Amino acid sequence: MTERPQDSVNTNSSRRRFLGGGVAGLVVGLQTSASLAASPPEGKSSTTNISAVDQSKVEAVHAVNSRLFSFCGGLTGDWMVTSVRAICGETLPDAERLHIHQGLGNAHEALSSDTKWCLRGVTSNDRYVTRPEKELLVAKQAPLGRATATHAALIPIRKSAAWWAMTQDERRALFEEESQHIKIGMDYLPAIARRLYHCRDLESKEPFDFLTFFDFAPSDEPLFDRMLERLRSTREWSFVDREVDIRMKKVTPT
Repeated sequence: MTERPQDSVNTNSSRRRFLGGGVAGLVVGLQTSASLAASPPEGKSSTTNISAVDQSKVEAVHAVNSRLFSFCGGLTGDWMVTSVRAICGETLPDAERLHIHQGLGNAHEALSSDTKWCLRGVTSNDRYVTRPEKELLVAKQAPLGRATATHAALIPIRKSAAWWAMTQDERRALFEEESQHIKIGMDYLPAIARRLYHCRDLESKEPFDFLTFFDFAPSDEPLFDRMLERLRSTREWSFVDREVDIRMKKVTPT
């Protein structure tokens, strides 16, 4: 569950503005450019290529859109929820299914009358990882969505104010040099596939800092439990003040 630190209030605020208001600004900019092109000054014809001029803006919106994921518990979804268990702090309401939505538009569509909760996060670059560690991870890790990976877990966590008060160097030392978070995770590759989503980068206030989605074969669930047991026994985990363990099985199409 490798994470991305927020080094300062200013850095975090700028990221939130980019993912929240920034997207709206880009869309408004596109609409404004299109309006100007559609209504050129009297007596003049428009030769502006809106597609070319604003391609970078379109690509920026698409990049943010593709990085945003919503995990919604309710009555529909491709994953059947088998348990919702609080490890520490407040739990989440029980849900029958989990639906995973990607993108800004889908995030709004995800909220329906049967939605019990909806957790959002964005994918990002890895942090707290050295180049040799990164190369080992890339060489060993498996992608999500393998045909044999019909069991899964969504684990949202929130870390304490004491954790975020530390510098990045202090967090890295505690994260790996002391707690060996990356090394523990690599012991279970490629059986356990994972992806981390960052909640603190979003404009809206989210109930958790990180969401990690794992999938694995049913026979590898004991390995997954052992990995969690080792991670939760580290000093790093003493800075986790809320954690929920949500287990699922893939729904077989009928």
